[in-house]
Amino acid sequence: MSDALLTLNDVRASYGDFQALFNMTLEIRAGEIVTLIGANGAGKTTTLRVISGLLRSQHGQLQFEGQDISRLPPHEIVIRGVSHVPEGRQLFPHMSVEENLALGAYIARVRPRLKDLMEEQFEFFPRLKERRKQLAGTLSGGEQQMVAIARGLMTAPKLLLLDEPSLGLSPKIVEEVFAKVQQIGKSGLTVLIVEQNVVDGLAISDRGYVVENGAITLQGNPKELLGNEQIRAAYLGL
Repeated sequence: MSDALLTLNDVRASYGDFQALFNMTLEIRAGEIVTLIGANGAGKTTTLRVISGLLRSQHGQLQFEGQDISRLPPHEIVIRGVSHVPEGRQLFPHMSVEENLALGAYIARVRPRLKDLMEEQFEFFPRLKERRKQLAGTLSGGEQQMVAIARGLMTAPKLLLLDEPSLGLSPKIVEEVFAKVQQIGKSGLTVLIVEQNVVDGLAISDRGYVVENGAITLQGNPKELLGNEQIRAAYLGL
């Protein structure tokens, strides 16, 4: 029996007349951190949007825990255990850190645990505890990213989708954010990351996939991918 938590098989998706995914096929096993790497427009973000139901696939099948989720609406996919932290954080800037986190616990499965889940996040992100009453829009970029990740964790997910968690952050803060993501993975939670920061993304991952023109072209462990001449030339300038 496969230990795959999530599988995409021959998935295709479009934005209007523009086809963004062609035969997207991948597998994420329970407990892994997996990174999707690729250029802008390759289909990485679209893949996450299809998994979380924000974009409906037109062909192929998505399975989560052995169940077909291809036609489920986004809120049902969240209830099943998939949490999507979008690119750009998308916080509510005029609401406090605490209020933003509380919005993450809107589903019935976790609502009774709101207080405990919030305290877990404040323990995991001590800086947010210090700023729990502060408006999210007044936080630094790194702090906002931590709020976004913490809000995603408030649903007590089985699979966390992270879209460009390092975007717009200084190298020092990127290091902090990735260290937290690595801790999340070590806790047993499965994580799928979309990341243009190839070295840092793969450094905390168990495996990686290369996405080009809406399809997977390479896969392997971090050492294999970082040693690949094609990847070194395309993404590392070597």
